[in-house]
Amino acid sequence: MRIMGLDFGSKTVGVAISDPLGLTAQGIEIIRRKSENKLRQTLARIEELIAEYQVETIVLGFPKNMNNTIGDRAEKSLEFKRMLERRTGLHIFMWDERLTTVEANRTLMEAGVRRENRYKYVDELAAVFILQGYLDSLSMQKSQMELPKENADS
Repeated sequence: MRIMGLDFGSKTVGVAISDPLGLTAQGIEIIRRKSENKLRQTLARIEELIAEYQVETIVLGFPKNMNNTIGDRAEKSLEFKRMLERRTGLHIFMWDERLTTVEANRTLMEAGVRRENRYKYVDELAAVFILQGYLDSLSMQKSQMELPKENADS
């Protein structure tokens, strides 16, 4: 089972895919568009990637405000979620993505990527962070379910 992570931006969508075991996330591409509202080709490319990687679930970054409110960008992400669900029929999880772009920029800076080149990678890396956070939460849930109950007979 593969899971796709998406970082939906005003003119780009960063895309990441899990390994077949659902343990790690790898960035695969950034889908770019000329205008914020031109989504047909973006949605078509996502559908191609779903088929190519046999994706069963999508995790979409949910850019809440720092005070936990939902602003304009988050509303646009919810609308994109509805479009994706209609077109793909897949279940889409919204994942809190606050500070993932900051973290992605910091990682690129620490890796020595020049400022003028970071835009080439930041959205893809943000999608990796979104997906990896989701995969880690699944792993934690699974390990908690497997813990033996102490004093079950008491």
